[in-house]
Amino acid sequence: MNIRKAVIPAAGLGTRMLPVTKTIPKEMLPLGDRPSIHYIVEEAVAAGIEDILIVTNRAKDAMEDYFDYHPELEERLLRVGKTEDAALVRYTADLANITFVRQKETLGLGHAVWVARHFVGDEPFAVLLADDVMIAERPVIGQLAEVADEENFSTVGVQTVPLSHIGLYCSLDVEHMHDNVFNVFDMVEKPKPDEVFSNYAILGRYVLTPDIFPILENLTPGYGGEIQLTDALAVLARRGDMRAVAFEGTRYDTGSLEGYLQSVIELSLSNPKCGDWLKSYIKALAEQL
Repeated sequence: MNIRKAVIPAAGLGTRMLPVTKTIPKEMLPLGDRPSIHYIVEEAVAAGIEDILIVTNRAKDAMEDYFDYHPELEERLLRVGKTEDAALVRYTADLANITFVRQKETLGLGHAVWVARHFVGDEPFAVLLADDVMIAERPVIGQLAEVADEENFSTVGVQTVPLSHIGLYCSLDVEHMHDNVFNVFDMVEKPKPDEVFSNYAILGRYVLTPDIFPILENLTPGYGGEIQLTDALAVLARRGDMRAVAFEGTRYDTGSLEGYLQSVIELSLSNPKCGDWLKSYIKALAEQL
């Protein structure tokens, strides 16, 4: 499979991060000197993806502005000799071919992916959830794309989570095949204790075939009264058309306050602009506590 297109669902209401997300898209909250959505787009680009569709809603125009040109700002920066800053402003707009579409109603992740059907057409595509920032030597979505190409099936990115937390995710019925690749037989979204298959859960990365769209179109609402992507994926899994990759990398759940703060601290520590200062500051602060 040659994965040229990616879909980034970013139309959620951000209720886990209220009140700041009342007016600021959670995807635009800064992780150091760039917003979280920037990391998601860079991951896709690093995996060789050329065209990206970001699914938004009526309150998220800031994302479109971020990935657009800003001639007035660039001109002002160049006028005062800040050429590196001007280049950085231009870089965000030149990252990829990025387009936007609105999910006019918040009907769930599955519906957000279905909204992208005209953009995707009849080719396989990547899905990267905007809440899940992945830091890895090899782009996580690229790891999935390699396996999808070898197996010729839809592929999901998984890791193990504590069984005490599996009810917050989905649970997969899997069988190890080789290396970090698993066959997927079934899955359930936010399972009750007696519904748990395993502690393997999908964590925000997918490579899907267009076979998913007719399934989504005819899917009845599931957990929370929403069109759940997991329910559609379960149909593919029961057909024998799915693989899972236990990906290598660190995942940050930037949609929760705890995960967001963790990502801010750890990514800032690795930022050459401020890492050394922050490390010294944290050490000094810890001594006072």
